[in-house]
Amino acid sequence: MAFALGPRALSAGYKLAAFERTGSTNTEAIEHARAGERGPMWFVTSEQTAGRGRRQRAWIAPKGNLAASVLEVLDIAPAVAATIGFAAGLAEEAALEKVSLEAALRLGPDRPRYALKWPNDVLANGKKLVGIGLEAEAVGDRLAIVVGIGTNVVAAPEGTPTPAVSLTALGVQISAEELFSALSDAWVEFRGIWDNGRGFAEIRKLWLERAAGLGEKVAIHTGTMTLEGIFDTIDETGCLIVRTAEGRLVPVAAGEVFFGPVASVGAA
Repeated sequence: MAFALGPRALSAGYKLAAFERTGSTNTEAIEHARAGERGPMWFVTSEQTAGRGRRQRAWIAPKGNLAASVLEVLDIAPAVAATIGFAAGLAEEAALEKVSLEAALRLGPDRPRYALKWPNDVLANGKKLVGIGLEAEAVGDRLAIVVGIGTNVVAAPEGTPTPAVSLTALGVQISAEELFSALSDAWVEFRGIWDNGRGFAEIRKLWLERAAGLGEKVAIHTGTMTLEGIFDTIDETGCLIVRTAEGRLVPVAAGEVFFGPVASVGAA
């Protein structure tokens, strides 16, 4: 089965570049933007060999996993562009729910439960299933935004800060190609709601309804310090708001997040 855009993505005018194997779909997208491509366009592969995730971690997709990047060239500020990651999380979660219907009926109470982890991950039964990374670069008077989405379809990496899992291990038997088609259509929906940042209030509401760890103990490693407290909400810019033991509300723009009982372990 070959990669193909879903019907909604086709109708919305998205283009597609599919690779049997590539170093990084994000790199492909940025290089196309530098060469004049203005999108919107997807770059996708089931085998990525040299991708980079957050904090410059290797983002490798062994054959059968899904690495997909969407290029959008927009006239918006970088701070607004950063909120598109929440729309991406919602799109991925919606696509996963769609392709997991058969497994949900078959597995019943043991079906995968998906949740969104701040800032840009999707969890399944508390384990990391999807990583989402954003890149942006000025092209002319606009901003080229690349949203990279990596999904563990057939295999999951070991030794990650949050334990990882694959769809296969969860009992969801679908291909990277099937998932991508659903994702490309879901992206059209949530990209439309986001509306170049104008609809972030609605995206924020939808994201919080699916948020992992909301109201629970949280520890965030920022690189220079560890902040502990309760995950209170995300604000209108997408920052995670931590309620400290003293009752202060502290906004966090970036960091490694640990929830619940593992928060104390993560903070150690």
